[in-house]
Amino acid sequence: MNAQPFTSGLNENPVTITRVADGQWHALDDTLGRVVGRTHAERRPDGRMFVSIDAWQDATFDLLAAAMLAELPAPLFTVVDEDDADLTACWQRAGFTVRRREWEYLVPTDPAVTGLGGALPPPGVTIVPAGAVDESLLRALDRAIRDEVEATLGWLSMPAEVLARPDGDTVGDVSTYAVAATADRYLGLIRVETVNQPRIGLVAVLAGAQRRGIARALLAHALGVLRHSEVTQVWAEVQESNQPASALFDGLGVRPVSSNLELVRWRG
Repeated sequence: MNAQPFTSGLNENPVTITRVADGQWHALDDTLGRVVGRTHAERRPDGRMFVSIDAWQDATFDLLAAAMLAELPAPLFTVVDEDDADLTACWQRAGFTVRRREWEYLVPTDPAVTGLGGALPPPGVTIVPAGAVDESLLRALDRAIRDEVEATLGWLSMPAEVLARPDGDTVGDVSTYAVAATADRYLGLIRVETVNQPRIGLVAVLAGAQRRGIARALLAHALGVLRHSEVTQVWAEVQESNQPASALFDGLGVRPVSSNLELVRWRG
């Protein structure tokens, strides 16, 4: 641990910035004797380092940012609610710039609301539920879809949570996927995860199998499973430039309820 005293804040109380653990710093108001700000840094599965700062005052934020950025290697990333202009400005003062925007949808699971009650896969295609998916076929599909997306929109158009991991594993937990299948191969997939709340992490279909209703059938299946478990709504994130994904959710009659900005600081 290390500590450095600074003076900041409207009342000019001395503030001590202390590294309390790997990737964590605290700001202690020496006069009040309490923590008035803290940071956290975490390496995501895709290998990128994401940072966050929680501080009472902008001056304390700046001190914490300076201490953290002096020790952590670039590039560094953070995510903020786009409506939080003050927090965005704090990160921009620290040298961060906007890299991408993600729309957040809150999707009802009731087919009477989404219109997915009759969304069935096309003839010759079946939905394989989560838990029954063949891992080797899933990985082959994942690789093919990634190659197609990278050649067109670019994989960075996908939600941040589905970027590749450093060890090359691009699938993760196989049990979170359902797929659309023919007799000999998989054509599309959907991934649903539950951390604090259910979230659709990815919906994707091979280019040659698109415009046949497969994505809607996968979505109808996933929402039906969640509804059976008494889940009434599920979150989904769509990168701003991914127009096909936006069209899929807009077609359900739902609209974004919020948006997040991913910011990056490329150089130390």
